[in-house]
Amino acid sequence: MTFEEIFAEVKKRISGADVSAINEHLAYQFNITGDGAGSFYAEVRDGQLYVEPYEYYDRDVIFTCSAKTLEKIADGKQDPVLAFTLGKLKIEGSIDKALKLKDILKSGK
Repeated sequence: MTFEEIFAEVKKRISGADVSAINEHLAYQFNITGDGAGSFYAEVRDGQLYVEPYEYYDRDVIFTCSAKTLEKIADGKQDPVLAFTLGKLKIEGSIDKALKLKDILKSGK
């Protein structure tokens, strides 16, 4: 898969998340490694979720993983904490804000 295809799939899977109860600003950058490599961001701002195919320079957290791992996390088939523990997901930045990703993903189910 190309980066564009991976981005479109992940965006479709997480765009339905209800972030209206999140009162803080969150900015996540996702770096995909291997096949379909590239970067995109997800931002929670003013109770809205924005997902765009660009780097986010003033981000709170960077998540780095393969497309396969990211798709499993977005589908709820892989717990992000477990993926981190197993070395499948690398996290840089605020751990507190990184943990909120799990809540965002749950709200989309």
